[in-house]
Amino acid sequence: MLHALQTRTNQFEEPFRHWEVLEPLTQSMLDEVTGTPIPDGPRAYDGTRAADNGGRGKDGKLRCYVGRDNVDEFPAMGELIDELMKPETYELVGDLIQRDLRNAYLRLEVIADRSGFWLKPHKDIREKLMSMLVYVNPYGENENLGTDLYNEDLQRVKTVPFRHNYGYLFAPGDDTWHGFEKKPIVRERRSILINYVTFQTDWKLPMRRAA
Repeated sequence: MLHALQTRTNQFEEPFRHWEVLEPLTQSMLDEVTGTPIPDGPRAYDGTRAADNGGRGKDGKLRCYVGRDNVDEFPAMGELIDELMKPETYELVGDLIQRDLRNAYLRLEVIADRSGFWLKPHKDIREKLMSMLVYVNPYGENENLGTDLYNEDLQRVKTVPFRHNYGYLFAPGDDTWHGFEKKPIVRERRSILINYVTFQTDWKLPMRRAA
């Protein structure tokens, strides 16, 4: 991840500032995201990821966060967490998005969106300092299954391509409208969501030690 951020990152300005990151995950990380069991079952699909904006609805119960209680089941995700918590990684991201991440926390979620899923245009909560989504597409799903980006008039300007081992990131703000319009998903839309946030998670970023 750190090497990709350093060498394989491109900046875009429309419809808001965001960056693409090429091949940020190792093969073991990709395999783990692909193989992570995500429960299936009745889903509400009301245009929000948690199906109730609070994480307690049907869809919210089907989410897979990687925390201290289950990280031993995800050794490759554990390596990714370690890398994302390194000062050289979060300082690089902070410089890129112009946000101070020194007192932030890390949150990581493996996602498997299935047929019927959609997201209404929305802006992330202010507690999110950085949002990154890395797509894992081993099944050759259509590239148009990426995130849709909108201008302030909620007109779709761009669809991020849903490519294998391809990510994008941005600093949530007043103009960062994004969502996922209703599109056919043949098997599933796998990804990993990475956030630096202000609220407490299991992963508090360490301060850089004085030289």
